[in-house]
Parts: sequence; C-alpha cells; structure tokens
Amino acid sequence: MKGKILVTGGTGYIGSHSTVELQNAGYEVVIIDNLSNSNIEVLDGIERITGVRPTFVQADCTDIEALRKLFQDNPGIKGIIHFAASKAVGESVQKPLLYYRNNLLSLINLLTLMPEFGVEGIVFSSSCTVYGQPDVLPVDETAPIKPALSPYGNTKQISEEIIKDTLHANAPFKSIILRYFNPIGAHPSAEIGELPNGVPQNLIPYLTQTAIGIRKELSVFGDDYNTPDGSCIRDYINVVDLAKAHVIAMNRMLEKKSPEAIEIFNLGTGRGVSVLELINAFEKATGVKVPHKIVGRREGDIEQVWANPAKANKVLGWTAETGIEDTLASAWKWQLKLRERGIM
Repeated sequence: MKGKILVTGGTGYIGSHSTVELQNAGYEVVIIDNLSNSNIEVLDGIERITGVRPTFVQADCTDIEALRKLFQDNPGIKGIIHFAASKAVGESVQKPLLYYRNNLLSLINLLTLMPEFGVEGIVFSSSCTVYGQPDVLPVDETAPIKPALSPYGNTKQISEEIIKDTLHANAPFKSIILRYFNPIGAHPSAEIGELPNGVPQNLIPYLTQTAIGIRKELSVFGDDYNTPDGSCIRDYINVVDLAKAHVIAMNRMLEKKSPEAIEIFNLGTGRGVSVLELINAFEKATGVKVPHKIVGRREGDIEQVWANPAKANKVLGWTAETGIEDTLASAWKWQLKLRERGIM
C-alpha cells in the first residue's frame, strides 16, 4: 500500500470516481461523507470495480470533533482530497449561508487538524468559477480572479485564499489546488456515476433523466448570449479523466516533487461546447432525443469559459483523453443501469 488518504465527500460524484482511481493506484482510502447529496450504496459500486471497500465514516466535516475522532481512529493518514462542499450555483444564490457554513468551515477544520495528525498534503477541489467571466479565452492559471457571480463561486475563491494564507504562515504541509471546468460522464463500468438526491442541479443528470422520461423536459437557460448559438459555453471534462488528475497530484505531494508549498492547475479539455451542442452530441451518441425548451437566463451563470490546460499537461503529465460523445454515452449507460436497478 502506498499510504492512507482521506477523501472528504467520497461517496459523491467526483469523490467516488477519485476513490476508485486512488485504490487502483495502491492507496488505502478513508471516506468521510454526511450523505446529504449522495448514497451509501456508492460504496458497493466502488467495491465492485476495485475489489476493495473503502473505510467509511458518516459524519460532517463542519463538526471538528467528529473529524478529530476520524483521525484518531484511522492513524497514519498521509494526504487529504477535499471534495465535501455544497456545489450548485443556483441553490447558492437562494441559500448563501448554507454554502458559506458548509464550504468554509469544513476546510478550516481540516487545515486546523492536519498538523496535529501529521498530514503531509491536501488536494483542494476548486472551480473555474473563480475566474468569473474571463477577459481572455481559453483561460490559464495566470488569469485574474474576478468578483464571484454566485456565493458558490465566492466560497471557492475564499477557500483558495484560506489555503494560501495558511501555507504563507509556514504550515507544515503542502497543497495542490485543482480548478475544474465541468465534470460529466460516469465510470465505464456503470457501477458509479452522478446521482444527486432529489431534482438534479447539474446539467447532465437532468438531461439523462429527461431522456429516460423521469423529467418532462430540459430547460436551456438562455439563447441570447454572445455565443455562436446563443447558449452558454463550457469545457466538459470526463469524470474519470478528472479523477486520475487527483492521484497524480497526491503522488506529486507525497513524493516531494512539488517545488512550492502551493500549486494551482486548471483541469479541462481546452475545448468549449455550448449547451445546445451538448444536447446534439448526446442525441448523436445515444440515438435518444432530449425534449428541451429555451427559458430565461439563470442568475449566477457565466456566458462562456473553457480551459487552457497546458500547465497540467506539461507539469503533471496529465491530459483529458475521453471524447465528448464517449463521455455522454457513459452517462447514458449509467442512467440505464439506474433504471435496471429500479433506482431511477
């Protein structure tokens, strides 16, 4: 075994896929999750893929005593990948205090306990939302941080500042901040995928649920943006490709290859795809029509953003490899598996 890693929010979408990749790479994984937006059965899927069931603690990262007990009960945790956060732009506009409490306090608690338990590094799950609407596209890591357009985006900006200030104060660990663009798709085995509780806040699960008939139609928020077809443009990245970057980042910190206390990388494909293009690509990949309608713009949405991933490509040796149609086909395969299992 390479060592023990704590994955916060590990039964969630990106957390579960990253747990699979960590276990495949020889790490022992401890998951903490409060199951507020995930399901305990995800552990079964992880075990079916890897043959190993990760240690699971049901608790909330905003509870520092529960976190301290986790570290005491699972000695030798070398690194943390911190996913646990509320993550829906629209909901954050409606419930800002929920977002500030969950997203900031969980990080502060982890950073407080890391020196006490000898944790060597933390990979932080950040977002391209920190760039706001960039002046130059594609956006690289030197782009200015813009005023956030949503409380969710603001929590990611503030979290990055908290990490930087903590490391500036000579904290005895390192951090790699990964700014994701838009993760989509599912594990090719269809054993794990994106399964939010209740009505999905993210595009792809809503799209696949519409395609299978659970939702009546998909709402496209705005067709009057300054883009070729008027809909918003994003950089959609395969979730397994994204998960693999976390393993590389963790290796880099634990093997002492990181020359600085803190490093920041964009994770994206380098290609912008509009919402309407995405719907067309899904229909082409699956042969299934998606009923959709154009509605008004949604508060907090950025017009267009896609990555320049050159730094991650060069420094980490990581690239997004899976094409958009294969990624969308994996999301549909996952939706069909959920129907087969009588879940959705």
